[in-house]
Amino acid sequence: MAGRQAVKAYLDLLSQPCRALLIFLKHNRIPHTVELVALRKGQHKTPEFSKLNPMQKVPVLDDNGFVLTESDAILKYLATTYNVPDHWYPKLPEKRARVDEYTAWHHVNTRMHASTVFLQEVIFPRMGQPTNPVKFKKALTDLDGTLDMLENMFLKRQAFLCGHDISLADLLAVCELMQPMCSGRDVLKDRPKLQSWRSRVQSALSDSFDEAHSVVYQIRQKFTAKL
Repeated sequence: MAGRQAVKAYLDLLSQPCRALLIFLKHNRIPHTVELVALRKGQHKTPEFSKLNPMQKVPVLDDNGFVLTESDAILKYLATTYNVPDHWYPKLPEKRARVDEYTAWHHVNTRMHASTVFLQEVIFPRMGQPTNPVKFKKALTDLDGTLDMLENMFLKRQAFLCGHDISLADLLAVCELMQPMCSGRDVLKDRPKLQSWRSRVQSALSDSFDEAHSVVYQIRQKFTAKL
């Protein structure tokens, strides 16, 4: 876009939504710069970052002075503001509504349950807190129910969650479901239908997928080496 500077994305790539945003920017060749914010070091709580986002969360987007928080809002803003293929966030109301339907459901289902598995198995032990077996078992059960819904309500017999082309729904979902991989846990290992979907998403995203998930692969290698 003429006369516009590159957008600035504030990210921590251990964050699932941050990876989704980075993938979207890279894959669609939207000019951007990345400012890394290390959550583990508390950099999201500094006065400078708190001024940018009082909620002290990542990702944050700065598009030439327009500052936006929340990954869902950021991705939809970019999809409608920049010249990206329509399949990401379709203009046709019915198709767009399907993406909105998934993203509204995503936050308290796919994201919440996959994150809880990751926290219980990886983060809490690294902080000196042992995994709570009751909470961990419940998280796995809840995630299993979510995966059932992904298969039977959203994916059905389609190639992607909201139709025959990749959309923001697939991008957000796959980044969440990759998070438990940090411990070597593949939550889709007994679900060939969802495994095939993940492979299609990875293929559609090409190199940007693995580049963004390199931190997940690094943690997995360290975690499994200790077992």
